[in-house]
Amino acid sequence: MLYAIISQDTPDSLTGRLQARPAHLDRLEQLKAAGRLVLAGPHPAIDSPDPGDAGFSGSLVVAEFPSLEDAQVWADADPYNAAGVYQQVTVKPFKKVLP
Repeated sequence: MLYAIISQDTPDSLTGRLQARPAHLDRLEQLKAAGRLVLAGPHPAIDSPDPGDAGFSGSLVVAEFPSLEDAQVWADADPYNAAGVYQQVTVKPFKKVLP
């Protein structure tokens, strides 16, 4: 089943994001290689594809996991959590309708 992992950043998270980004992206690449990643990306803190120093306000990952518990375990192990980037992470089932 698909699950949405919706993360909210702490204030001023950009430095932590930049430091943890390679490890974060590596995990996403592993999901992609396994054919389980639907989409992933950050939410810019301002209305711009390149927010610069404004940074990001959070992230969204939609991927396939065997269960909600497995999705939660995966989300909890995100390097952004260890780096203090995320202040809140919500994991919930997702039903893709379109496209």
